[in-house]
Amino acid sequence: MRRIVVLSGKGGTGKTTVTAALAHLTSLRTRIVMVDADVDAANLGLLLAPEVRESHEFMGGKTAVIHRDACASCGECAHVCRFGAIVPGDTYGVDPVRCEGCGACFHACPTRAVRMEPTQAGEWFRSDTRFGPFFHAGLFPGEENSGKLVMEVRRAADDWARSTDAELVLIDGPPGIGCPVIAATTGADLALLVSEPTVSGVADLGRALDTVNHFDVPAVVCINKADLNPRRADEIEAACGDRGLPSPVRIPFDESVQLGLKVGAIVTEQGPEKVAAAVRRLLDSLQIPQCV
Repeated sequence: MRRIVVLSGKGGTGKTTVTAALAHLTSLRTRIVMVDADVDAANLGLLLAPEVRESHEFMGGKTAVIHRDACASCGECAHVCRFGAIVPGDTYGVDPVRCEGCGACFHACPTRAVRMEPTQAGEWFRSDTRFGPFFHAGLFPGEENSGKLVMEVRRAADDWARSTDAELVLIDGPPGIGCPVIAATTGADLALLVSEPTVSGVADLGRALDTVNHFDVPAVVCINKADLNPRRADEIEAACGDRGLPSPVRIPFDESVQLGLKVGAIVTEQGPEKVAAAVRRLLDSLQIPQCV
């Protein structure tokens, strides 16, 4: 089983568009499992039209709860809380919106009236799509531990792939270089970085390459909408050469791709041939064996 994670140093490069197209083409040649690891703003499902088969709660951090029958109203919890989450009264309470789950009140309470209780921070799902099984998740607004949720979804996808003899786990990673990206990248066999020919695209690609290099994950690069700024695309290609990476595949811009995305169309199914051909070249460069 091989794991490929698709990343981008910044949002808006077309990472998910490329991932969906690769999912379509790869499913024609091998058995795949797909993962949307962008749990803060998942949108691969908008193109895959998943049918949910399983849903699971994700328990993230913990929230303080004061048991009133044991509360002595001493105020120690309010004294140590840095977030203003303690609500005073005849007995004290906790505002769960303000509580950060740090546990200071738990340790300060002399009567052990405070308990740290797990809270649901999101959900994850197993779904069916026309390309194969799909694992995805959503973190509730304002919740933390997105990296932990990414790992939980990835673990479920790996288990499913092993049990079904799938050859490839294709992961649509989050943008940036933070904790969710690290969780999506760790243990991958290859990272595909989708860049764009802009000033920020060049800079953020460098940071993303540094991140995957830190975790010893081999990387390849593609340049989306490359013909919009050939000079920047040449700069990206030169940077790849300096790092000893293969020359990036250049995907051309076509306005019909954006128009198709509005109705959930995948470029290799309904998009312009010049874009689809570039994605096919990209897939060939990933050297995924054909076994279907």
